[in-house]
Amino acid sequence: MPVSAEDEREICGVLLRYATGIDTRDWPLFRSCFSPDLEADYGTFGGWHGPREIVEYMEGAHRHLGATMHRITNIVIESRNGEVIARSYVDAILTEATQGGRTHRAAGFYDDTLIRTSDGWKISRRRFTMVKAGLDD
Repeated sequence: MPVSAEDEREICGVLLRYATGIDTRDWPLFRSCFSPDLEADYGTFGGWHGPREIVEYMEGAHRHLGATMHRITNIVIESRNGEVIARSYVDAILTEATQGGRTHRAAGFYDDTLIRTSDGWKISRRRFTMVKAGLDD
């Protein structure tokens, strides 16, 4: 069954809400992106079960940072084997809070499985694949 244009818009909204939630440190908004049974695998960064764990990790990881920009692009959404899946690219810029601090950058992609809930679409499984990480010159 194909994914409707309305569903695609709503799913894109979830992915962008994720980035906005991190960058604005709006943790309730960030949490709203995930289903209660979330399974998230971020490779060397860690893995989490449920929204509480991933929110606690991201809040702690971003607590002492300055401005951040998580840019989500190249979103492809499809229905495959009865599941709705999305792949999106992420380019994250994370600045240190101190004046003249370094800028960290991570780029990769998310592979998500999404489910429709009574509160809208939610990410139920996420795998982050790192393509490049390091300091900007």
